Amino acid sequence: IVLLLLALAEPARPSPAGLESQRAEALKRLLEVFGMEDPPAPPAHFKQPPQYMVDLFNTVANADGVTKNPDILEGNTVRSFLDRTHSEDMRFLFVLSSVAKNEKILTAELHLFRLWPRVTDGPKRHHFCQVSVYQVLEKDKPDSPEGKKLLAARLVSLQTSGWEVFAITPAVRDWTKDESSNQGLLVTVQGPGGSPLDPPPLQFASGRDHHESKKPMLVLFTDDGRRGASLPTGGFPGGSGVLARLPWSRSTRSLGRLRPCQRHPLSVDFEEIGWSGWIISPRGYNAFHCKGSCPFPLGDNMRPTNHATVQSIINALKLSEGVTTPCCVPDKLHSINLLYFDDDENVVLKQYDDMVAGSCGCH
Repeated sequence: IVLLLLALAEPARPSPAGLESQRAEALKRLLEVFGMEDPPAPPAHFKQPPQYMVDLFNTVANADGVTKNPDILEGNTVRSFLDRTHSEDMRFLFVLSSVAKNEKILTAELHLFRLWPRVTDGPKRHHFCQVSVYQVLEKDKPDSPEGKKLLAARLVSLQTSGWEVFAITPAVRDWTKDESSNQGLLVTVQGPGGSPLDPPPLQFASGRDHHESKKPMLVLFTDDGRRGASLPTGGFPGGSGVLARLPWSRSTRSLGRLRPCQRHPLSVDFEEIGWSGWIISPRGYNAFHCKGSCPFPLGDNMRPTNHATVQSIINALKLSEGVTTPCCVPDKLHSINLLYFDDDENVVLKQYDDMVAGSCGCH
């Protein structure tokens, strides 16, 4: 990505039509880096992302999106889906059409917000109730034994309110294999021993009558198998410096070519690119780039490889024709994280490897 964003040469300025063509090609290639063919359409109306997804982003990444700890996420993608039924009878439906076929399903969770319990009278007041989550197998008879499959069940306190999370991974794996099998989920509330409660003392927030921040949500952890940069850097009309010459990428160009190899800023601003409508966080990030000479003798501060040291010696002593000095390149790369709306206005957290030059060396 660093090579894709920057070229050291500054060729002749193209015509406005040529620059627009280069910009379109550059943005297309940048989308490929982010695993997309086209940018998602911004939400039609202002939408507040689920607080869980915002908190997860802040746990995984710093304000610039750079990963704090690469081991926090099991995979590289977290998707959130809001309930589409908006019903009051504890039936939930999540449309998973945006999950790609190549994504490996790791964990799926149902997040329900537990409201303050109803006040009940009499000596049979319960302190706990049993909440069960079922995968609906037959839409028309979900209450029959053959019409549902138990996914999770546990006792829930009636003394507090807050989020409850239930593992529903087997159901989501079924749905992603066969989309037509997705008949939704059914949640039941019973007494501690499975006895019926009428009316049930426990209620969960629905998607219809409660605040956006409390809506039922499915959270899906996946991995799409992408690891590191896989794109060639050549092939741009007018050379590989297209991205660096566009207005949204700013680098320091006044540096002399003879300065020693070191890291320099390379700011990527999503608003200037035109992507701020669908990217929630970050607003941009510093990719950094490596620039400078690798003169003989190479000091330890230039972090040379053994191969670069040998190449530098051969170049300095003119022992072989056509051998150049080593190159100043990134020798450590960090991942970044994007929190964004997809085409279905679901909020996605995705981690991309090798997006920030952490340090530079002579190689």
